[in-house]
Amino acid sequence: MTRIAVGTPYPPGCSQQFYNGRKGFNFTIFSSQALAVELCIFDGVQDEIEIRLPMHRTADTWHIWLADAYYGMKYGFRIYNHNGSALSNPNKLMLDPYAKSVQGKPDLSSEEKRAWFLLTDDRDNAHLAPKAVVTDEHFNWENDKPLETPWAETIIYEVHVKGFTQLREDLPEQIRGTYAGLAHPIMIAYLKELGVTAVELLPVNYHLDEPHLQEKGLHNYWGYSPLAMFAVEPKYWSKRQDTTPLTEFKSMVKALHQAGIEVILDVVFNHTVESEKEFPTFSQRGIDDKTYYWQNDTGEYLNWTGCGNTMNLSNEISRRWVIDCLRYWVEECHIDGFRFDLATVLGREKNGFSQEALLFQEMAQIPSLQRCKLIAEPWDIGDFGYQVGNFPSYFAEWNDRFRDDMCRFWLWKSGEVGAFAERLAGSGDVYKSAERLPHNSVNFITAHDGFTLRDLVSYNYKHNFANGEDNRDGRNENYSYNHGFEGSENASPTVEFERFLTCCGLLTSLLLSNGTPMLLAGDEFGNTQYGNNNAYCQDNAVTWLKWNEFNKDLFFVVKQMIALRKRMQILQRDVWWKDDDVQWLNSNGDLMSVEDWHNRDTKALQVFLDKTWLLVINAKAGLQEFQLPQGDWKIVYSAATAMVRENRLYVDDLAFCILRGNEESIFIDSVVS
Repeated sequence: MTRIAVGTPYPPGCSQQFYNGRKGFNFTIFSSQALAVELCIFDGVQDEIEIRLPMHRTADTWHIWLADAYYGMKYGFRIYNHNGSALSNPNKLMLDPYAKSVQGKPDLSSEEKRAWFLLTDDRDNAHLAPKAVVTDEHFNWENDKPLETPWAETIIYEVHVKGFTQLREDLPEQIRGTYAGLAHPIMIAYLKELGVTAVELLPVNYHLDEPHLQEKGLHNYWGYSPLAMFAVEPKYWSKRQDTTPLTEFKSMVKALHQAGIEVILDVVFNHTVESEKEFPTFSQRGIDDKTYYWQNDTGEYLNWTGCGNTMNLSNEISRRWVIDCLRYWVEECHIDGFRFDLATVLGREKNGFSQEALLFQEMAQIPSLQRCKLIAEPWDIGDFGYQVGNFPSYFAEWNDRFRDDMCRFWLWKSGEVGAFAERLAGSGDVYKSAERLPHNSVNFITAHDGFTLRDLVSYNYKHNFANGEDNRDGRNENYSYNHGFEGSENASPTVEFERFLTCCGLLTSLLLSNGTPMLLAGDEFGNTQYGNNNAYCQDNAVTWLKWNEFNKDLFFVVKQMIALRKRMQILQRDVWWKDDDVQWLNSNGDLMSVEDWHNRDTKALQVFLDKTWLLVINAKAGLQEFQLPQGDWKIVYSAATAMVRENRLYVDDLAFCILRGNEESIFIDSVVS
């Protein structure tokens, strides 16, 4: 019987297919720069047995069918030069861009070791190269279905799989820092108690440590150095018997869904770990460099990412690669959404960024993606890279203007009351004119990139020396304030109390703002990174959540604010606030005047919301008195000491106070000039 056949040019990658009634596997790869392609399959303890099989060509797609392929078999491709192309070298094994599982993490710690992966090197590197693995994707999902939590009810928790549980001593040691650890009932109970509705996982795709990090003995902790976008990163796998990285990941998703928690993946389609042209090559560069990477007329890479290369997602092949990948994670792994790193790259075509880019149009047509939450980090470092507010309406966006304006309001002496109000109301200046809704603004104070909340109130300056770049890396514009003492440890009780109040003001502003709130894991209990605001290479106790330093008071505030948000109907409707929804009052209880809005020393206002809630904001240290609107007001929450007497509120210190009125609470009828 036939054991090898021509196969078919679709679908890309490795797929199980029947030929003449016999089950086998079809292998497909696109390469327009190849003169010939070989499928290489490996066996033996050290992969010492290699079988090379010439592939068949249909246009620029190469394919072959094998009856004897099996789950767990390792394979790769050898690309033979086309017209003497220097970017193809058959002595270098190339990884399938559609690989569902990968084995092998190359050692790139020295120039000598990196040379094995240079296309200009003539030695065969199959014994060192990462290899794709034929993967069994079967899994018993039982009755798992997409949660489709409405945007208006969504509260996102940005978390690193390893860092979340690595220091949890109440978990079995084997599963700390793993997919299984995140899915453990103790951790799910924690997320439920906190009240978040979605976890946004830092990259879990197969990635490598960059050469400069390996030289220093460091690791890319965040994972923004992708090699195989279809494959689950195995270092977050517990290695328990009868599990694989993929099955453990799927089990985590299923467990979170059972708890009503969505799973959003942070994905990196803007660059790959292959970096600059002369750097080590593992996959796409050696397969079809000009298809996958943006280049100028002289063949130089266009580096709009700061990572050495930029993915060209404007052509049919690369667009299909992205969409096939997204569909795989949604349809096979039940993922609920994606956050796209440096997402401006997704919309870049020959003439620059376009809201009508073909990739955006095609994504909108995929049924399984239409129900997903899609979130853009709406910038890259190229020309016209800052595109906040300019993505298609089906994208939500990280709103860095929310972060910066809220930090300036609470942490800096200038008032900017108008900016505070604009962000609290949903950033209508950015999104409303484009006929979007408040949920399009993903509001955040902190994220993985930058200070943690604890460090935001503890450091005036970044402290990134451990990264090995002489403190040159990381943001300089942090809008932070150390409250008179530099450092997250050993501050006086007075300083610590002021920091606590500031944290409460920032967190309350985040969780009660119109839009989609995103909370950085650990901020709810005061996690520190000791002033490192670019801890991407710190896979250690600097970044892992420090559960033994848990601030119960801060956690209670966050939990209380999330619960309160769910009670405030106006925040559950995803609507722009109108005049009959909100009134902005000064400390005297009068409607804010033009002078009030432009008084940078004000830093005090009241927000009468939905004829029920009164948000009273005092961003000044020291006693502040407020004349309340007519009504019977009860204090629901205040971090600082606060007291209502004869319809006046007295606040001792920096605070975001929340009061609830009764049916007699009324809006002011006329504008006070």
